[in-house]
Parts: sequence; C-alpha cells; structure tokens
Amino acid sequence: MTAMEELTLLAGLALLLNAHLGSAYQLTCYFTNWAQYPGLGHFKPDDIDPCLCTHLIYAFAGMRNNEITTIEWDDVAFYQAFNGLKNKNSQLKILLAIGGWNFGTVLCGRACFTAMVFTPENHQTFIASVIKFLHQYEFDGLDFEWEYAGSCGSPPQDKHLFTVLLQEMREAFEQEAKQITKPRLMITAAVAAGVSNIQSDYEIPHLAQYLDYIHVMTYDLHGSWEGYTGENSPLYKYPTDMGSNADLNVDYIMNYGKDNGALAEKLIVGFPTYGDTFILSDSSNTGIGVPTSGAGPAGPYTRQAGFWAYYEICTFLKNGTTEVWDAPQAVPYAYQGNEWVGYDDVNFSVKAQWLKENNFGGAMVWAIDLDDFTDTFCNGKFPLVNTLKKALGLQRAGCPAPAQPVEPITPPRSGSGSGSSSSGGRSGGSGFCARKANCLYPVANNKNAFWRCLNGVTYQQNFEAGLIFDTSCDCCNWG
Repeated sequence: MTAMEELTLLAGLALLLNAHLGSAYQLTCYFTNWAQYPGLGHFKPDDIDPCLCTHLIYAFAGMRNNEITTIEWDDVAFYQAFNGLKNKNSQLKILLAIGGWNFGTVLCGRACFTAMVFTPENHQTFIASVIKFLHQYEFDGLDFEWEYAGSCGSPPQDKHLFTVLLQEMREAFEQEAKQITKPRLMITAAVAAGVSNIQSDYEIPHLAQYLDYIHVMTYDLHGSWEGYTGENSPLYKYPTDMGSNADLNVDYIMNYGKDNGALAEKLIVGFPTYGDTFILSDSSNTGIGVPTSGAGPAGPYTRQAGFWAYYEICTFLKNGTTEVWDAPQAVPYAYQGNEWVGYDDVNFSVKAQWLKENNFGGAMVWAIDLDDFTDTFCNGKFPLVNTLKKALGLQRAGCPAPAQPVEPITPPRSGSGSGSSSSGGRSGGSGFCARKANCLYPVANNKNAFWRCLNGVTYQQNFEAGLIFDTSCDCCNWG
C-alpha cells in the first residue's frame, strides 16, 4: 500500500468514525461489579444510559488456574444485562477488565498474573480461555489492570513478560478474527500514573504497539497517606510542588507517555468521579499542602474513609461548605470545619479542552457508578459524564437522534422484475418492525433514510446531509 493510499484509508476511517459518533474522541466508562452493594447508592447495569459513553468496561474478572473467571456471585447475570445495552446503542463497545487494585484479595491475586506470564504454556492457556470467555458472554475485548507489572510484589521480569503476553494475545486475536470472519477482539490496559511506576512496570513503546488504547489512571495523585492536603487529579502542578511532586499532575503524566513512545491518539486520559478527603490538623489552615491528621470520614454510601463519590460530595457542598477554585491546578477543593476534599466537578470541561488541544484519544471515567446517576444529590443525571460527553462533541455517542414512533408502515416494494418501485402503503397494523430484531434496516429506494426497530415499534429516521445507509455495516456512512 502506498503512502497516499494509507492516507486515503486513514481519512476514510476518520470520516466513518465521525459519521458514527460525531467526534474523533472516545468516552470510556468503567462499571464496578461491587457498586450493587452500597445501600441507597447501589448501581446495576440497568442504571446505565447506553447513549452516554462510546465504550463501557466491566470491572473486574479474576483468574484461577491461569484461566479467566468471574468474581461476584451474579457476574454472569450482570454480563447479560451489561451487553444488553447494545440493543439500544448498536455502536457501543463493551469490554471486560481483569485485575484491579484489589486483585490481591480475591482468588490468587497478583500472584496469578506473575504465574501466568511465567511460561509460554501458561500464556496459551490464558489466551484460549479469554477468547472463549469473551465470546461466550458477548464482550468486544479485554482490558488489563495489572497493578503493578514489575513492582509492588511483582518481580522485575514481569515488566517484559507482560509485553510478551500482549504481543501473543494480539496475534491470537488477529488470527481468530480471520478464522471466524468477525471483528478482532480489542485489547486495552489501564496503567498506573506515577512516573516511577510507569518506568518500573511498562515498556511503553511496545504496549502502545499491541494495545488498542492505554487508559492512564490520572487520579489518586494525592491522598490522606501523605499527611497534607492535595488534589485528587490536578491538571497542572501547584506552584510550590518540588521534586517528584512536580510530576504528579495530569499534564506531566500524559505528556510523559506521549514523549516516551505512545501515540497520543492511543492515550486515554483518566477522569475521576470521586474525591479524596482529609481531616485538617488545624481547621483555620485550609489551603493546598497544609497538615492533615488522617483520612476524612467514610461516605454514607461508599463507606470508605478518605473517599467520597461525587454524589456524596454534592451533599457535602450543600451544607454551608466553602468551595475554592484551585486556579493553578484547574480543579476545585472544598472544606467545612476540619473536613477537606479535593475533587473534580462540571469544570471537567477545562480538562476536556486541554485533552483536545493535546490530541489525546479521549477520556476514561472511573467510575460511572460514582457520578450522580439518580439526579438526587447534584444537578442533573450523570452531571460529570454528561459534561465530558458534551465537551468532547459526543452528544449522540453512537445513538441515533431521538425519533417519534410512526404509524406502522411497510417499505416500498420493487415491481416484479421491472426495477420500478411503488409508493409505500400502510401495513394494516403489523408494521415493518413486527417480529424483527432491534436493529437498523435500509428503506428501499431511499438511501438517506432508515428503519429503526426497537422492541417491535417502527421508527423512520433520516440521516444528516451527506450520509446514507451502508448495508455492509448496517450503519450510516458517507455517500
């Protein structure tokens, strides 16, 4: 393929992506399978708006005997509900994550990863189990969250062995896709944000070669363990930050990855929908970097000291709290008495604008179940994720524009062998979509329109100017 042909192909793919999503960016949202538990804050797959994100990731799966497996008692039922969201958004991509910070407390923990990557035979056992598992439960790919591959209990050689595993998995996914003539399963990874962890755990250029996307966990950059107040996910460094602290900000971390071999469009910026909390040592000393005596109290729903979901922060903000915009770091913090929280709010749009100016591939949200999904505590439903969606130009996020049901209509029929067509007529109440699967269908003799079938109800919709129905993908495309 010539350079000109490659450019033409890339341009065509970009146009197709814009036709589907209206944006070149992606918005990836994590769902945690333990979010079902915190009382009134419980969250299940049915609570997800399928038109909110371009990619959803189910966290987490585990491992046993070098094979991928479930963790929660109701994971399989949740898988079905989670993937059922595609019935309402056919462009939605859904992945399964394996690992996580708490992986050490379930099954065999981080030792599973170390044992699995140790031999080529174990690699093949794991990869074969992943392919089978993903297809069985209709996932579009696998997301690794190995914290950490080369430190924190993992031997240094795991850093390279992780790369080898990803290479073999990518090759296996490509070969399998050719055999079954279906799209290749995706491979992504969530990686630690601290520069020292990146250096010890990841071979960045190689990861960028084999992974479809790299989700950078640019949060928990400061917390109660430090003994002084700090922002959870600052965009820039604070003026007094020195030494390694000067590296603990989104701007530095993301550009470090780009400067060390990762394509910007593969790097996905992490956005937290929670804040880190502190107890001030002196309630009259309330700024950045002031002494603290420990973690803030657990939230009423998430029940974890030093951590509040955004919907818990909204409750805190309504009780006479002082809110401060931390201009140097482009994030807010708030305090009342001796309680202090550093967090993100709807000013997510500031970070989103920075993301676009730096040509990164999109945003990753940890986690969708920590946003206000009920419109009970904050202002509007999913206020943080919706802010990101709008800022990234993803107003439709793969979903067709809203449409009103029409009277059941049958599509025009072609004349017998003549190639002529007659006008459409009424169907006597049965409707075009009667007994048809939820999907998009072409309208005969009108490439600028399509039928949308949803639970047996018929909708007729028109594409935006310049788009037509493409039968090769059952989607809109440039005419």
